[in-house]
Amino acid sequence: MQLIKTMLLAFLLWTPYSFAEQSSERVQIGDLIQINLPGEDTLNRGFQVDKRGRVELPEIGAVYVAGYTEDQLNDAVLTALKSVFRDVSSASVYIAQQQLLISVQGYVVSPGEYTLAQSADVQTALHAAGGLRSGAQLDNMMVKRGAERIPFNYKAFLDSGDESLLPELKSLDSIFVPASPLVGNIEQQFDAAKQANAGDSGDSRTAIKVFGEVNAPGSFSYKSGANLVDILMRAGGVTRYASVEQIRVISNNTPKLFNLKRYLDSGDENLLPPLSEGTTIFVPKQEEEIKAGANVVYIMGEVAHPGAYEGKQGASFMDILANAGGPTRFAESRQIRLIKANGNVIKFDLTAYTEGLTETRPPAINPGDAIFVPEKTDMNEKSWLKISPDRAVKVIGEVVRPGRVEWSDEMDLMDLLAHVGGPTLRADTSKIEVVNGSGKLHTFNLDEFILNGAPLNDLPMITAGAIVRVHDLPQDPSDNKSQWVRQSSDASIYVFGQVNAPGRYRFTKDMHFLDILSAADGPTKDADIHNIRVTHRDKSYSQVSKLNLSLYFETGDESLLPNVTMGDTIYIPEKNKNWLDRSKESTVRILGAVNKPGRYVFNDNMTILDIIAEAGGPSDNAYVEKISVVNMSCCQGQARTFDLVEFSKTANIYQLPVLRAGDTIYVPDRRDSFIEKARVGLEDILRLTTTIVLIGAL
Repeated sequence: MQLIKTMLLAFLLWTPYSFAEQSSERVQIGDLIQINLPGEDTLNRGFQVDKRGRVELPEIGAVYVAGYTEDQLNDAVLTALKSVFRDVSSASVYIAQQQLLISVQGYVVSPGEYTLAQSADVQTALHAAGGLRSGAQLDNMMVKRGAERIPFNYKAFLDSGDESLLPELKSLDSIFVPASPLVGNIEQQFDAAKQANAGDSGDSRTAIKVFGEVNAPGSFSYKSGANLVDILMRAGGVTRYASVEQIRVISNNTPKLFNLKRYLDSGDENLLPPLSEGTTIFVPKQEEEIKAGANVVYIMGEVAHPGAYEGKQGASFMDILANAGGPTRFAESRQIRLIKANGNVIKFDLTAYTEGLTETRPPAINPGDAIFVPEKTDMNEKSWLKISPDRAVKVIGEVVRPGRVEWSDEMDLMDLLAHVGGPTLRADTSKIEVVNGSGKLHTFNLDEFILNGAPLNDLPMITAGAIVRVHDLPQDPSDNKSQWVRQSSDASIYVFGQVNAPGRYRFTKDMHFLDILSAADGPTKDADIHNIRVTHRDKSYSQVSKLNLSLYFETGDESLLPNVTMGDTIYIPEKNKNWLDRSKESTVRILGAVNKPGRYVFNDNMTILDIIAEAGGPSDNAYVEKISVVNMSCCQGQARTFDLVEFSKTANIYQLPVLRAGDTIYVPDRRDSFIEKARVGLEDILRLTTTIVLIGAL
């Protein structure tokens, strides 16, 4: 058994050596050298030949093997092994795999060095480098082999599949892939599809340049035998605006005109100009041609493709409009005009027709007619020329955007107010004035309309040419009385007298007396709230209401407050100045030595003491022992004397004189009494006598 194992091992070791003897292969850079030495794991593997032709062996170092046959390889490696290992008789060395060490450079995805199989070609090397990058120039690649440069056309290989166009590779070869001149000098995202539209030539000297009215202008590589039509097809063909009768061709520095239309009509190839490397082809733009004829229909304005169209027999309005691409998003499709050949103008509302809101059919089209689709009016554009007065409504006053608004009979007043932004905060929405085109004035209360549930039948009729005015509320009348003219009298309440802000105030039916008094900032401190007067002007006869506001505040009785309405006048008099409003039969006069003589209101519950107290009491010189009371109400000329000092001693109310409205009270001055005058005279006589005696004594 042991003998069989020994013979089998000898056979395995001898077999590759025998093949190496029979082979004439030599070691190349990149090859994989296999070493087998039983018992040495570090050596029993493959070693690649590096660029210097050496293999790096563990514990031994570099051993040069490039160019050796397998016999020479075996001798060189075993000699090196004997310097470290005692017994190498069982060792074997052979070429395990022949490989190529290739460098791929330039415009590839992953440039670098790659180890390839012996049979690898250029395409295999490019695949190992990740493939070509977008923008690589395929027709000008190169293989570098030492000082030798081998150019090749990879594009031609891809077009034909002819492998003979590709050079064979050897170890240490370098494949260089240049970038296309179309890429430029700055690294950028390269879109091959877009670059293809600019042509396929990378050499500007030999390229055929095509520009002008073609779909894909650019530089195209010159191909022998190609004619002008071929080049135009590579450029995507001519556009619809191309002047095919005036194509310019510059070849060999000689300019020529080429009539493509004539060539297409005749098919004569002799008309095709010769092309050479560097030819320039220019397709000019066709000048606009004025179309006219017996069947031409014109369409203008806001359509996709305005112009003159050949109207076929039986073509309708919608046919012509659709042929022009239809109205644009800026078209005013409600105001389309058809201008007939005889000058008549027909209006057509396309929007109403498409929505089924009208039974009017599109107008008939005849040769020579013109369709005009106007531009939609912009709210922010203040050009009145775009809306004629016969189809506009004017909105003025207190709205957000006053001005002229295009009108449609499908709209109503609420649509119009919403279109102009609605009333402002200072707008008087209770009295909107609408003047129709016929000149009839209608006053509209927007507040009432909303509160009633917005019944559409209550809206005023509006037609094109109408005027809508929204009044503004006046400013504070105490600050700017010139604003009062903006408020009509039949909508105002007048407040006069002792209030903090007298003037005219806006009044509605939902307001009452206290609202108006509050709007006027209330009574002043000098106001006589006991004798407020309200003049009612809405009656056919004169009526004045009296109000004791103090009594209302004491009782809270709402029935005391008068009913006021638009046009009424409220007057609050000044305190203690109300005698002008009282007749002499309803007041009592107090004269003489009192602090505040005058006329005072009197009722039967008052006495002479109340009146004297109202008058501020007697003054310092009052002769209160001789107060006179003249009764004018019951008796003619009857007078009585009242001693206030005597009354104060007894407080006997029966001593108080009877006092009625219309009487007069007089409090005399003590200096005017007879006793006072006698006392003053006696004092003067005594003072004179004393003076004479003193003079005599002197």
